[in-house]
Amino acid sequence: MAKLTVAAVAFAALLSTTSGSLVARQTAASTTAAAGPDPTAISQCSVSSSTQICKAGTTEFRVVSTPTGTLPSSYTGCHKHATDTYCFFGDGEVQIQPAGVPAATAASTTAAAVTGAPTAVSDCHLHGVTVFCMWGTSEYQVMTTPTNTAASAIPTAFTDCHAHGADTYCIAPNGDDVEIVAEGAESGDSGHTDGEEPQGENCHFHAGVEHCVGAGESESSGTRSCEKVDRDYNIPLRIGLVFVILVTSAFGVYFPIFMIKWMPTKTHTIFLILKQFGTGIIISTAFVHLYTHAQLMFGNECLGALGYEGTTSAIVMAGIFLSFLVEYVGKRMVMKKMASNPSASSRFSPETVTVLVLECGIIFHSILIGITLVVAGDTFFLTLFVVILFHQMFEGIALGTRIAQLGQLSPTEKAAGPTTVEVEQTSSAPNSLNSLKAPNFSLVKKLIIATPFALVTPIGMAIGIGVLQHFNGNDRDTIIAIGTLDALSAGILVWVGVVEMWAEDWMHNDAELLRTGPLVTFLAGLGLISGMIIMSVLGKWA
Repeated sequence: MAKLTVAAVAFAALLSTTSGSLVARQTAASTTAAAGPDPTAISQCSVSSSTQICKAGTTEFRVVSTPTGTLPSSYTGCHKHATDTYCFFGDGEVQIQPAGVPAATAASTTAAAVTGAPTAVSDCHLHGVTVFCMWGTSEYQVMTTPTNTAASAIPTAFTDCHAHGADTYCIAPNGDDVEIVAEGAESGDSGHTDGEEPQGENCHFHAGVEHCVGAGESESSGTRSCEKVDRDYNIPLRIGLVFVILVTSAFGVYFPIFMIKWMPTKTHTIFLILKQFGTGIIISTAFVHLYTHAQLMFGNECLGALGYEGTTSAIVMAGIFLSFLVEYVGKRMVMKKMASNPSASSRFSPETVTVLVLECGIIFHSILIGITLVVAGDTFFLTLFVVILFHQMFEGIALGTRIAQLGQLSPTEKAAGPTTVEVEQTSSAPNSLNSLKAPNFSLVKKLIIATPFALVTPIGMAIGIGVLQHFNGNDRDTIIAIGTLDALSAGILVWVGVVEMWAEDWMHNDAELLRTGPLVTFLAGLGLISGMIIMSVLGKWA
């Protein structure tokens, strides 16, 4: 009996050992089946319930942290990090796990799922006015300031991330290259400048004066830099182009003077149309160029807040009044001079006073044009130079047509002849203004009056070259000087352009265009509008 009991106990122990071994083998087999062989690559990737599933043979693997943007259809170069498996795609890598491993296991390793540099960031959102996006569980700040802070206006993702030196940049939906920085890190902003602009700043030009704001900032919301921006300047090029401006300005202002001297009287219509083109040039220069530029100067943040918002308009109004005052006093003096010396030449005519006032208004801003042209950075200099070249030629034509007419009688005045009243006035009062229109203004005198315009912009350029390394267009005193002269010049040209040129030719009782035929009147009006349009278009760059 005892032997039987011992045998039973031994059999039970053997059975227990065998069962335990069998269970262990089954568990190991189950684990092995779940884990599968270590893959070298996975492919045939698809998305199921927001999770990317790929295959290695017949075994399915789950991508623990799915990349954003366009999902890869396969991953290669699979390898081990300790006990975890990672595979490569593009410039990054992701962790993979057998699809049979519980999600909790995947969740516990998510923090380490994405390594290397981001290839794309998504789930973009706002913290205040700053854009942040996600790369896996890591949050990155997008170094740009949105112009529209509505949630629907924020890009959902930035793709094709790449390195510039030690910094990471991604492509925005509009194609812009924007820097991303891991939360808590600082932007290096190195190795990703345009070569011409200071690092971390965006610079552009208003009225030839440089304005800089921080990277990614708009001018209205960004932090304006008022410091001088150091740039490389091609000085030999600037010196050479001084003479180009000189020749162009001289051609513009001298051409009408020689044309009216050598042109047959029957082609007077061409000169009349050219005069109206010049009138349009002057009016557009006053409003689009000078008035607008003065407003930009007085609106510059580097100047600070103005205590009086109407500063620009007040100075323009002062320029208008100053022009009126000079012309009124000048014409009174001319009449007094002629009364005491009836044989005085036509250089004392009221038209001469008007032309001199016009030239002063042009000269004031032409010297500023020369300075601001030269101090513009090389990236903008040639564009601005071409615009100024046309500006000087057209403005020279406008001034030259008025100088050319000094001492001239128009064909309509010659054809009309003196009225009975005029004959009586001439016989009884030789100092009558009608007697001042005798052609007694020599070519030399006209050229002398025109020459300052030809010289003033090149002189401004020479001054600009001299102060090139010291000029700061955002200096407070510089802003006030440029803004004041621009506004004052605008007022002078408004008076001369509207009153002495436009109204004089079209509206006064003795206006020449009140007596011309329909075709000539139409062509003159077309010339007037063309001058306005052309100069206004040039105002986009100058």
